[in-house]
Amino acid sequence: MAVKASILVASVIATLARAAQPGAASPIAAPMRDLVWGKLNFLHTTDTHGWHGGHLQEAQYSADWGDYISFAEHLRKKADKQGVDLLLVDTGDRVEGNGLYDASNPKGKYYYDIYREQDVDIICTGNHELYHASTADGEHLRTVPNFQDKYVASNLDYIDPKTGLQIPMAQRYRKFQTKNQKLTIVAMGFLFDFTGNANNTVVQPVRETIKEQWFQDAVRENPDVFVVIGHVGVKMPEFKEIFTAIRQQNRETPILFFGGHVHVRDATAYDSKSFAIASGRYFETIGWMSVDGDLKRTAKDVVAAAVEDEKPPSTEAAAFSFHRRYIDNNLLGLYYHTGLNKSTFPTDHGRNVSQMIAQARKDLDLDYTFGCAPKDLWMTRAPYPSEDSIYTWLEKEVLPEIAVNDDRKDVPRLVIMNTGAIRFDVFKGKFTRDTTYIISPFLSVLNYIPDVPYEVASKVIGLLNNAGRIMEEHAPLDARFITIPEQFAITQDIIHEKPVPSFASEGVVDGQKPLSGDGGFEKEPVLIEGYTTKDDIGDDGDDAIHSTINFYVVPNCIQADVGFSPKEEDEKPERVDLVFFDFIQPWVTVALKISGGDYTNDDVKRYVNGTFTELMAGWIKENWPAKC
Repeated sequence: MAVKASILVASVIATLARAAQPGAASPIAAPMRDLVWGKLNFLHTTDTHGWHGGHLQEAQYSADWGDYISFAEHLRKKADKQGVDLLLVDTGDRVEGNGLYDASNPKGKYYYDIYREQDVDIICTGNHELYHASTADGEHLRTVPNFQDKYVASNLDYIDPKTGLQIPMAQRYRKFQTKNQKLTIVAMGFLFDFTGNANNTVVQPVRETIKEQWFQDAVRENPDVFVVIGHVGVKMPEFKEIFTAIRQQNRETPILFFGGHVHVRDATAYDSKSFAIASGRYFETIGWMSVDGDLKRTAKDVVAAAVEDEKPPSTEAAAFSFHRRYIDNNLLGLYYHTGLNKSTFPTDHGRNVSQMIAQARKDLDLDYTFGCAPKDLWMTRAPYPSEDSIYTWLEKEVLPEIAVNDDRKDVPRLVIMNTGAIRFDVFKGKFTRDTTYIISPFLSVLNYIPDVPYEVASKVIGLLNNAGRIMEEHAPLDARFITIPEQFAITQDIIHEKPVPSFASEGVVDGQKPLSGDGGFEKEPVLIEGYTTKDDIGDDGDDAIHSTINFYVVPNCIQADVGFSPKEEDEKPERVDLVFFDFIQPWVTVALKISGGDYTNDDVKRYVNGTFTELMAGWIKENWPAKC
């Protein structure tokens, strides 16, 4: 199918468009790829982490949850008009990562009511809904009732605090029919084999779940399509296990997977009738999947399928087509895909939700400014160590000044921080209350073990970063949990040495013709930095065409050496305080044991009062200019 493209510049739409939230960056135009519609279509969000107010400092992602509601309403109308179906799915990690969720007391005071306004058809849990018992309570008491039978928890249980009984967080699977074509869907919702959950929840390993009777019943329901949503990377083994179990009973039925967790745009196919997509992070991305072909099964098909189940799987090409798009959460792009503009795009419902967000941000004083960042500081766009790395800034400037215990300030210390404690970049300009939660939303505190022999303590950082199998055999959790989620999927630097092709070459790139506002060809559109995704399907998944961004892999942890006197540069101290973020304590104690230290949790003490987020905000207030 031919794909046309347009560049949204020099038009009334571009000049008038504004992001919904006050103070947000105005959206920026880009060359566009169309959405390809099929008989069954999906919008997908994942790992939004509280960013429902949009990205106020990033123009290409500045639309908010109200805009997404308007967008979905328009696309549902289009689906109805065409006689096809559109479903919305969300695959978890909706909390922790933005002031809109984290700044309230209790956390999520505004978030639950904002999020529920979107009409999501299938929804499941992420690991961030489970780290703290109070968050799991909120999920069970608020989100599950908000979405009722649309919430699916295939391998997650909740322990009722009143009765002590272990019960399913929600129904194990959902069987329903689509609105327009009456396609029968069997939907399941999984979480990867997570073991760091609070003690009021139980996550059952997927390999055990697929043996249960309810699952065996579900895979024998003979639907037109299986939809498996999950807080699981599409390349992680849990999805492969589910796929294999379903395919053993359903050789020809399409199986659609919607993943998350690893914070990347990705897509793959498990066979000719099974397709999987992951739709990024932080409400930067709205995923799109469409399926075309003869989806509706008849009674004759069911009988034929039962016969086919006795034969080996077919290797013939499937009579189905799958398409995916990674939609930038950009108002101009949303206008483009709906064929609308500033005056016709917002629905009353969407406007009301945008106003709810604006009021919540005001009530939480999220625009309060601690200081003015003098430059951009990057998680992965700059190598570590380097002057533009956020981790170098933390190691050299912040940690030495906040990791101070007045009673032990004269004792040299090694301060270890896991890179996963940082969730986003710092942009030059205002560093607000919202920014503190965007950068570090967790309740991390600094613990320590006093007077550890230097020869033992100095080996810990190397073990945390490079020990591999040694740590895997002894640590309670996979060491990848202490670094950034993206590195579940990306394990090597991605360096773009050549610029993307210019549209100036005959006005065409990959079959796309950039148009100016008057319909003529634009000689040289300026591309802004953004996603240039390459997945197993190809390199044409992004709806907006961007210039490339480098990705530099970061270590699991960084270390600041603090309080070492100059004379000890060559002669190290005999003993040091080993200071570390409480989240990595299980790995630190294992690393100490491997290094020759006999320490347990009983030896761990609090090093300094306050969370890291609070301490960092205090440092910024004292060290960065008050005004930009």
